[in-house]
Amino acid sequence: MLLINHSNYSLECGTDEAGRGCLAGPVTAAAVILPKKFENSILNDSKQLSEKKRDLLKPIIETQSITFGVAHIFQEEIDSINILNASILAMHKSIDLLSKKPQFIIVDGNKFKPYNDIPFKTIIKGDGKYLSIAAASILAKTHRDIYMNTIHEEYPMYNWKQNKGYPTKEHRDAIKKYGITKYHRKSFRLLPEQLRLDI
Repeated sequence: MLLINHSNYSLECGTDEAGRGCLAGPVTAAAVILPKKFENSILNDSKQLSEKKRDLLKPIIETQSITFGVAHIFQEEIDSINILNASILAMHKSIDLLSKKPQFIIVDGNKFKPYNDIPFKTIIKGDGKYLSIAAASILAKTHRDIYMNTIHEEYPMYNWKQNKGYPTKEHRDAIKKYGITKYHRKSFRLLPEQLRLDI
């Protein structure tokens, strides 16, 4: 059973990201503050849920949360500052978008940088332990999927609608056949045998 809060603060924000291991597209983060009495029997780490359940939960989280924010950091910036810094920046930007300032931040994973003067705690597998992090994982995943579905229309040969930019065999075969696009992360190892990418 997921817990509502880690701290005693009423405005505790959970944050998480999606798309960190992808070869194309943004890394997307969400921040969510849930009411103390929030309950949902389906809500869990987004990776444990079907796309249908995630899509069902998205409007519930957005309407029942006290406040939420979602931010993308795109491939050019990922290439410039590296994926870890981009992931943390996305989380910071998602917190920027909250209409209420959180009193405490809980973060999925073990890496974060101080955000203003707000105390925080990193929690490994936090998206399977705390409702607000699970909710953030759902919003990060669903908003990123919407974006990847949109750019799929521009480059259907990579099938981002299905693989969402992750390094599937199909995606890598398409890179081998068609080359890279403006959405690919040039600092990533796009092909397994790649020593150097001519760009």
